[in-house]
Amino acid sequence: MTPSAQTSRRVLLSGLGGLGLSSALSACASTAPVTIAPSRPRFLAPAALAPLRLDARLITRTTVCLRPFRAAGPRIEVEPVGDKRVVHNYGHGGSGWSLSWGSAAIAAAYAMQGGTREVAVIGCGAIGITTAITLQRAGAKVTIHASERLPESRSARASGMWTPDSRIADADRVDAAFPALWERMARLSWARHQTYVGLPGEPVSFLDRYILADAAGPPKPAAAPRPEADRKEVRFAVYPDALYDIVPRSRQLTAEEHPFPVASARRLTQMQFNVADLADRLTTEFLREGGRIETRTFHSPAELATLPQPVIVNCTGYGARALFGDDSVVPVRGQIAWLPPQPEVRYSLYYNGVSVIPRPDGVGIQGLRGGDMLGYGDDDETPDRADAEAAIARAATLFV
Repeated sequence: MTPSAQTSRRVLLSGLGGLGLSSALSACASTAPVTIAPSRPRFLAPAALAPLRLDARLITRTTVCLRPFRAAGPRIEVEPVGDKRVVHNYGHGGSGWSLSWGSAAIAAAYAMQGGTREVAVIGCGAIGITTAITLQRAGAKVTIHASERLPESRSARASGMWTPDSRIADADRVDAAFPALWERMARLSWARHQTYVGLPGEPVSFLDRYILADAAGPPKPAAAPRPEADRKEVRFAVYPDALYDIVPRSRQLTAEEHPFPVASARRLTQMQFNVADLADRLTTEFLREGGRIETRTFHSPAELATLPQPVIVNCTGYGARALFGDDSVVPVRGQIAWLPPQPEVRYSLYYNGVSVIPRPDGVGIQGLRGGDMLGYGDDDETPDRADAEAAIARAATLFV
């Protein structure tokens, strides 16, 4: 036997030895060729998670946004103002970006009733720009009137997470039709947002999010409805099961499946908005399709009479409180401290009352201790440096 043949036989026998067949082959010589199926290649494990650089000395900016909360939910209805037909589309709480396209579809349908083709949109935030584009695609000629462009609006200060039921309404104040309306808006928006997934600049993407805790425990039960006289907190409406068939669900991880020094970790895949790129893309789309943006500030509904369009869609968000005297709009203050971008970080997390949201324009750190009532009724838009530093310090313990 040649040396090469001897080597091949030894390799063959060693490969079969684990199956208990080598001795059998040795004792029972055969000239029949033996074919060995190639081994199946193993899947590669995901690359290790890149650590976050959480250091308050790296803060580049701190943004504060006033979410426009209405206990009854978003106002999407028609109101005559002088000889104008005004369609209101505001009051989406912390769900403006998330529900924007669905809300726009409903408001645009109201605006186009009667065959109107000349429409003005007031406001250029997430709700305003998506409403304007939706109207264009329905055949309308649209002009946006706003005091600020989208990058300067409150919408640009949002976290950029898909949160369709974040402070969307008071569960004890909504009418019986609201859950179905909310679900319709959420489903329409979910579908439209996905048309931006995979585009250059990642205007919309899906990233893993880790929900971390130092101790595992049972979920907090939902609060029961309370008599009006006893109410001290809002029972914010949430609908966790309504989108069960389309939204990815979370999974509890074992200790071997994550690198974090915590007792409990869950992972879900969540839609996320690159707000800076998405805002630029939407504005470009609107202008490319013939839209116009005019800088103007309205101080009273009477000023709407000066507009040439017979139909006006009011997308002023928190600004509707002053413009239309709608005291049902309550500010919910939210603050995010921004650190320099880390392109290598492709996940977000929540830990110890802190949400960390990496985006191409920076890593956002949002302190959330206090629950959904945090910032309720607070209209102060002054950044709080101490709060930002405390939030960063709490999250940084994950990477010591």
